[in-house]
Amino acid sequence: MSLSEFLLNKSYFKVKMHPIASNHFKIISKVNGVKGLFILDTGASTTFVDLKLEDKFKLTSHPSVVKASGAGRDKIDTLISKNNTLSIGGWIKTRFPIALIDLSYVNDAFESINTSPVDGIIGADILKKGFAVIDYEKRYLYLKHS
Repeated sequence: MSLSEFLLNKSYFKVKMHPIASNHFKIISKVNGVKGLFILDTGASTTFVDLKLEDKFKLTSHPSVVKASGAGRDKIDTLISKNNTLSIGGWIKTRFPIALIDLSYVNDAFESINTSPVDGIIGADILKKGFAVIDYEKRYLYLKHS
């Protein structure tokens, strides 16, 4: 039995991952019913949407005391939007909080390597909730609805 067959028999949803030049994978996700392109980042603790896309994804945000940080030294101001619906393939999570940050630095980096911009980042919060299994060789993400 293959990994895919095993996981599908265990009620996992199979989601195609698309490699990009930065060595990340892009996946198509929906936030509040609106489709977007997100990178999968296992090192990001939180799922983010670009601050400029708040209206597109029907997010209602509030200031957050939490500051985001990445590989650099600077802390990034965040907003938080609660009670959202996030769907990735057939996997759906409701009442899910999503952080909003300025992703222009990420998209500027992608532009410099001729990669199209992303709307957000799928982080470890989703991967944990979905009991994620990543098949890097076949380029699939598997998520289980709990």
